[in-house]
Amino acid sequence: QVQLVQSGGGSVQAGGSLRLSCAASRYAYRHYCMGWFRQAPGKEREGVAAIDSDGTTSYADSVKGRFTVSQDNAENTLYLQMNNLQPEDTAMYYCAADPYRCGSRAPENYNYWGQGTQVAVSS
Repeated sequence: QVQLVQSGGGSVQAGGSLRLSCAASRYAYRHYCMGWFRQAPGKEREGVAAIDSDGTTSYADSVKGRFTVSQDNAENTLYLQMNNLQPEDTAMYYCAADPYRCGSRAPENYNYWGQGTQVAVSS
């Protein structure tokens, strides 16, 4: 069974930092590829970051140099460290997993989703 449980998020001022966590079931973490997505009000869900099966990471242009995706293999957890947050980063953030679409940042390629966590950045 694939379970993704998110934590973190909250409200910060522009320039601040937050870290999101996504704890996966052991099977999912070991056999599925994972990524981070976000959806702002009135906008489509977009890919933020993804990790390929070999550990290669990719980022949306809008977050490059500010966000970092990482994994803790001992805790079966995926993280998203977000620095220098800006108001345009305000969105609901989701982690997702899929056994086949490794490295993809296209939301339609992921079948399993966390519950979402809100990030609000004020100017």
